[in-house]
Amino acid sequence: MSRLHAVDPSTAHGKAKNLLDAVKGKLGVVPNMTRVMAISPVVLESYLGFSGALAGGLLDARTREQIALLTAQENHCNYCLSAHTAIGKMVGLDHGQIVASREGDGSNPKTTATLTFAKRVLETKGQVSEADLAAVGDAGLSEGEIAEIIAHVALNVFTNYFNVATDVEIDFPKVSYAEVA
Repeated sequence: MSRLHAVDPSTAHGKAKNLLDAVKGKLGVVPNMTRVMAISPVVLESYLGFSGALAGGLLDARTREQIALLTAQENHCNYCLSAHTAIGKMVGLDHGQIVASREGDGSNPKTTATLTFAKRVLETKGQVSEADLAAVGDAGLSEGEIAEIIAHVALNVFTNYFNVATDVEIDFPKVSYAEVA
């Protein structure tokens, strides 16, 4: 059970109701994370806005999910690992690719460079070196893609910290950071 109250979509009102209705309309379900975020509609609205904007960016859905998996693994967020394992499968990642992504290994050199850079952003708390930037650029990523990698790390750190701090009840098939294989 979450350490903060989860808003029941059927009894929500005002902005929280509108946001939760939008989530249900898009996903067909209302994940527990969004229900807990809805206790402060501005938190849920911020998450949905940031996530929605990045979904329209340069990075494809598979790459976005691989960054999310790596970030959740690094931050020990079982909720996000569970959610992004399920979503990763929906966007075409197989079990081996999901496990490899959690370990920072992509299915090709460009994806591996993406995950290596994302991990460096996490490890250095954004204090990446010129060599880190050069390596990801040399792998064929544009400056726009590099900016989006950083943004996706930030988005996922937010959801990881939110879910870990509030202990949101996992409503996806459970995955644990302690079980990589």
